[in-house]
Amino acid sequence: MAVRIRLKRVGALNDPHFRVVVTDKHSPRDGRFIEEIGIYNPHRKAGVKFQIDLERTTYWLSKGATPSDTVRSLIKKAGKIAKAA
Repeated sequence: MAVRIRLKRVGALNDPHFRVVVTDKHSPRDGRFIEEIGIYNPHRKAGVKFQIDLERTTYWLSKGATPSDTVRSLIKKAGKIAKAA
């Protein structure tokens, strides 16, 4: 089973919100998923735009999951924020 870490769209029309999920590669974008590991709100102006559980992310990456390009950049940013704190 090929596992991916990618975004799942849950927001309203013209107001997207996303969840970072671990899913089977062949599942549809908004379909079944294995685990939800974070959130992402691209239109938020102040405060936190995203939140990712780095512990679960590293677990799934160690098991061979491949992140999408957007999720990969979010993981990098979350790692930098965690090191700064």
